[in-house]
Amino acid sequence: MISLTDSQKIGMGLTGFGVFFLFFGMILFFDKALLAMGNILFVAGLSFVIGLERTFRFFFQKHKMKATGFFLGGIFVVLIGWPVVGMVLEIYGFFLLFRGFFPVIVGFIRRIPILGSLLNLPGISGFVDKVGESNNMV
Repeated sequence: MISLTDSQKIGMGLTGFGVFFLFFGMILFFDKALLAMGNILFVAGLSFVIGLERTFRFFFQKHKMKATGFFLGGIFVVLIGWPVVGMVLEIYGFFLLFRGFFPVIVGFIRRIPILGSLLNLPGISGFVDKVGESNNMV
């Protein structure tokens, strides 16, 4: 089992609450307050989990500046009061930032008994394979 430091445990909690508030804010028709709180908690939790320096290095790599701009710009737009536009920007930036992890996630999900068989269905498997290949097209 992986041992976590106390700050990493706090970070996992903050990240979990951030994802919950983001999800709940979208369900409640893009509630500005919940989305803003979710964004702040998510970024703070990420910083606690991997550390401030590594978080900064992850977001501000030269080849990820466009993605970081969309993601952080979306957070800013949500904070100033345009939640729908901000979430669209954030989601686009999130996919650009984390697209390198998608093939790993898909490979992991394919090993889960029920979900793996769902991902191997004809229409879905083609889409999932294209998502995994899109990482190489940078």
